[in-house]
Amino acid sequence: MNTKIWLSSPHMGGNEQKYINEAFAENWVAPLGPNVDGFEKDLEQFLGENAKVAVLSAGTAALHLALIECGVQHGDEVICQSMTFSASANPIAYCGGIPVFVDSEPDTWNMCPKALREAIEDRIQKGTKPKAVIVVHLYGMPAKMDEITAIAQEFQIPVIEDAAEALGSTYKGKACGTFGRFGVLSFNGNKIITTSGGGALVCHTQEDKDKTVFLSTQARDNAPHYQHSHIGFNYRMSNIVAGIGRGQMEVLKDRVAARRAMHDFYLDAFKNIEGVTVFSEPGNDFYSNHWLSAIIIDPQVTGKDREGLRLAFLEDNIESRPLWKPMHLQPVFESSPYYGGKISENLFDNGLCLPSGSNLSDDDRERIASVIRNYFGV
Repeated sequence: MNTKIWLSSPHMGGNEQKYINEAFAENWVAPLGPNVDGFEKDLEQFLGENAKVAVLSAGTAALHLALIECGVQHGDEVICQSMTFSASANPIAYCGGIPVFVDSEPDTWNMCPKALREAIEDRIQKGTKPKAVIVVHLYGMPAKMDEITAIAQEFQIPVIEDAAEALGSTYKGKACGTFGRFGVLSFNGNKIITTSGGGALVCHTQEDKDKTVFLSTQARDNAPHYQHSHIGFNYRMSNIVAGIGRGQMEVLKDRVAARRAMHDFYLDAFKNIEGVTVFSEPGNDFYSNHWLSAIIIDPQVTGKDREGLRLAFLEDNIESRPLWKPMHLQPVFESSPYYGGKISENLFDNGLCLPSGSNLSDDDRERIASVIRNYFGV
């Protein structure tokens, strides 16, 4: 059996252990400490745009706090991109809210501005104005943020960017995660950089960051005893975990370059295979970190399908994965409102995510290319 080629495995840079050792040597094993402050400053400097970053236990936690800070309560509606991982939508339910799902558009596979407008206008006509819009930068591809933010601003609805997959991606030169009122980052084990588990909320004011830190540390009031006037959460990132993040930030640009090189590898691998489209930027305004490279297979042209290629990879112990199953097709959200057509549904039916790790070797790439050549007979 060949060794496993993973879809996206962790890739350490080497200096992570240094920051962890410093924390142990100085006994900063308690939740907060210099690594937390340092990791936040590293992220703020990388993102620019006067970003104020609070590092947390997970990207899901960040999205939950963003919804709370946007005032989402029981019964409120929140518009969410349907083509995404469930962690984009679950926090709406945590708040007792109602998700309203919106289809994708074919250029970026992200939220369709036309469907977004239709959803907002129809919900208002039905008597409920949405409290927030959650847009996702899918697989690192920036959404059409100019159009989306313009529509949201027209109706005075705050935008939350789920940039969990998009650290290092930019739209018109501006970092993903810095367009909305809040941005969400993830440092899960499979992301472009990892802290094993963790996330961050990107804010634009010190007030919002301070409130995030307050809520994420059990909302303890300023008193000599333990006093609480708000419901709080145990969502703050630990000093040990943040040390891993500081080491990973040193290699972030290299990791983005390596992921983009894998995208170029797939462009070359499929260039002579008619009916296969590699997911790529639609124009110069978009710069994707290509966290995951993905393809669409047209069965009518190729005579092959997504599932056949996935199984061919699996036979060689290579991991690949169908695209996210849209949220409006998930059993848990089947009663939620949905606006749009079948773009996201068709993407799910015909799309496949390919091994994209920044630590893949030349031998790994040759194995991947060999499966592609054999499956398509080229």
